[in-house]
Amino acid sequence: MSLKGKTAVVTGSNSGIGLGVARELARAGADVVLNSFTDRDEDHALAAGIATEFGVEARYIRADMSDGADCRALIEKAGACDILVNNAGIQHVAPVDEFPVDKWNLILAINLSSAFHTAAAALPGMRAKGWGRVINIASAHGLTASPFKSAYIAAKHGVVGLSKTIALETAGQGITCNAICPGYVLTPLVEAQIPDQMKVHGMDRETVIREVMLLRQPSRQFATTEQIGGTCVFLSSPAADQITGTTISVDGGWTAL
Repeated sequence: MSLKGKTAVVTGSNSGIGLGVARELARAGADVVLNSFTDRDEDHALAAGIATEFGVEARYIRADMSDGADCRALIEKAGACDILVNNAGIQHVAPVDEFPVDKWNLILAINLSSAFHTAAAALPGMRAKGWGRVINIASAHGLTASPFKSAYIAAKHGVVGLSKTIALETAGQGITCNAICPGYVLTPLVEAQIPDQMKVHGMDRETVIREVMLLRQPSRQFATTEQIGGTCVFLSSPAADQITGTTISVDGGWTAL
């Protein structure tokens, strides 16, 4: 499977899932555009490293995914966007009646509205080429719920609904739109939480991962960023031409419960 000649824009991709997705798309031959809200030397160095490692073009473009105009400008600055992966997201935990309004608004903007803005900007170019892929990184929490995560869960459910709508509006045009719903993925952010959880629960690493962090994930194994990236590669392949408007769970059985 080669994506040579395609350009992929991946939001929120200077670390974690987004970076893993960008790397797997580059491994498959796609040129990639990395993104986050920072503009550091190391951000641009990440893109340069991917370009060297995989022999593709890779750039980093700063854009604030909480700002609709910035979201649309990202697509314009990319110049081409054959594969759009909406990955940017943040989290905040609090009861509904104590949830800070500014956090609610920010989570909805970054986790949901950014996907609307980037897709709206990218679709005309995809239609002109007669080919495109919109892949929205939702969550197991786009299909289920947990307490204290109201904004995140509302946004991720919204991403699933948005994906279905885009799929219907582009059906038969060579464009597909789907949502990937990961469970817990082993990212640097999650890795950093493990020592604290070990102290709180008085457990060793493997036990705290299995019995606390992955309690709702029946496989008791983290998904990897490479697996999420590989799913994006599959959705960009001819084998997935008729997969549109659906969700693909990469959650170790979480949503089967």
